Amino acid sequence: MADVAGSTPEPIARLIEEFHRLPGIGPKSAQRLAYHILRVPEREALALAEAIGDVKRRIVLCSTCLNITEADPCLLCQDPRRDRTMVCVVEQPLDILAIERAGSYRGAYHVLHGLLNPMDGIGPEDLHLRELVERVRGGEVVEIIMATNPSLEGEATAMYVQRLLGPAGVRVTRLARGLPSGADLEYADDVTLARALEGRQEI
Repeated sequence: MADVAGSTPEPIARLIEEFHRLPGIGPKSAQRLAYHILRVPEREALALAEAIGDVKRRIVLCSTCLNITEADPCLLCQDPRRDRTMVCVVEQPLDILAIERAGSYRGAYHVLHGLLNPMDGIGPEDLHLRELVERVRGGEVVEIIMATNPSLEGEATAMYVQRLLGPAGVRVTRLARGLPSGADLEYADDVTLARALEGRQEI
């Protein structure tokens, strides 16, 4: 990614290129990050490099729920207070953090590490579905809670899991969706309003 004049030194051009590979980082952001690294003291730059290396060396996937962890099984799977009859299925490890922040769920988790997306060539074999099926076959799981995003890919994945696990006799549920607390109706989109009406409850 050297500039047109070819005046960017090779190490900087390489760093810009590596930053540009990160999700959400465009060419300009990549250049700003690279030149920021160039300006900071060497110890700060090396600390960043060490932190990246540490993550790749020490972080693994939990053999039970496939969350990222330093110890296997992860702390959530080790917790004896967790209800292992319920498994909340999420797309990414960050989704677990969001649910845990809410503080109302005390069951187990399963991380798919993606969603079904035929357009991008992501099929069932690319997700951690086999491990989910094995957990259900263990006989302890009573309910699977699909907590995938309300996107086309999230819906398709939830439906696929329903078809996959329905015959096993396990209950497959979906997170309720609708109007967020404190929201004004006039600002809600059509899909959100439709789902809020579908998921209405008695007062």
